[in-house]
Amino acid sequence: MQTFHSHQPFTLESGEVLPGLEIAYHTYGTLNRHADNVVWVCHALTANSDVADWWQGLIGDGRVIDPARHFIVCANILGSCYGTSGPLSTNPATGAPYYRSFPQVTIRDIVHAHILLRKHLGIEHIHLLVGGSMGGYQVMEWALIEPERIGKLFLLCTGAAESPWGIAVHTAQRLAIEADGSWEEAQPQAGAKGLKAARAIGMLTYRNYQTFVRTQSDPDKEKTDHFRASSYIQYQGDKLVKRFNAQSYWLLTKAMDSHNIARGRHDDITTTLRQITQRTLLIGITSDILCPPEEQVLLATHMYNTIYHEIDSPYGHDGFLIEFEKIGRILSRFLEQE
Repeated sequence: MQTFHSHQPFTLESGEVLPGLEIAYHTYGTLNRHADNVVWVCHALTANSDVADWWQGLIGDGRVIDPARHFIVCANILGSCYGTSGPLSTNPATGAPYYRSFPQVTIRDIVHAHILLRKHLGIEHIHLLVGGSMGGYQVMEWALIEPERIGKLFLLCTGAAESPWGIAVHTAQRLAIEADGSWEEAQPQAGAKGLKAARAIGMLTYRNYQTFVRTQSDPDKEKTDHFRASSYIQYQGDKLVKRFNAQSYWLLTKAMDSHNIARGRHDDITTTLRQITQRTLLIGITSDILCPPEEQVLLATHMYNTIYHEIDSPYGHDGFLIEFEKIGRILSRFLEQE
C-alpha cells in the first residue's frame, strides 16, 4: 500500500473543508509507453485498495485484468478506515482522531478524491474504469465529471441512484450502530456491538432466502437453539468488527444514500444517463435483492453504448465478488472486441 498526502484544502459537497487528504492506494503492473493501459477499480463499502487480494479471481497474473498487460489502480475511499482520510485519521486542528466529528461525505466527494490521486499519478486517460455495487456509483459519477478521461466502463450490480430500499436498509443498519451506547465515543472500538448488528442486517441483503436455505439448513430436526444460520450471522458480524470501524460504516452508508447521478445536474436520471457515452459492459445478477437486475436494466435502456449481461448465481448481491469465472469470460469477450 502507498499513501498520497495532499496538503491542499479539500472542499466537500457540504461546504465543509478538510485541511488536506491522505489517500491509500495500490498499483499493480506498469504504465506502458502509450499510457493507454490503465484499469482503475473503484471498491465497494467495506473493501480496501488491495483489489488483487479481494478480487483475485479477476485480477492477477493470467487473469482477465493482468498486471503483465495493465496498469491497475485501486484507491481506498474517502471516509474509510484503511488509510484514506476518515474518522480514524488525525484532525490537525486538535491533534486527535476525528472519530464522530469527521464531516459527512458523498459519492461525488469520493470521486473528487480519486481525481486528486489520478493527477498525482500522472494518469491522463483511464482505459477501463471498473466498479461493482458502491464502486459502480463512483464509476458513473466519474464518467460524468471527467468524460474525456474515461475510455470504457465496467459496471456490476449497481444503479443510477440509491433506491428507497437501499436507503431503508442503511437506515436500519445505522439505527443498529446508534443503539450501541458507545458509538460516539472517541475511541477506535466505539460502536463495535452496533456494527456487528449492522453487518447482520447487511448479510440478509447480500445473500437471499434460497442461499440461506441451501447453505445454512440444519439436518437435526430436534434442535431448538444454536442453529447454523444464527452461527453464520454471528460469525460474519464478528469478522467485520475485527477489520472495520463502526463510525466509518455509519459515514459510508450515508454516502451511499447520497448517490443520485442527476443531483445538481438540472436533468432527470434518464436524461443524465444519456450523457454517459463511454462503451459500457454492464452485469446484473438474477438473485440480487439489494440492487436487483431492474436497476441495471434501467441503465442499459438509457445508456446508449451498453452491453448488458444478466447471470444466474445463487449468491445474490455478493455474486459480483464470487462468480469470477462467469464474469471473467464476459469481460474477456468485451475487451477482445476492442
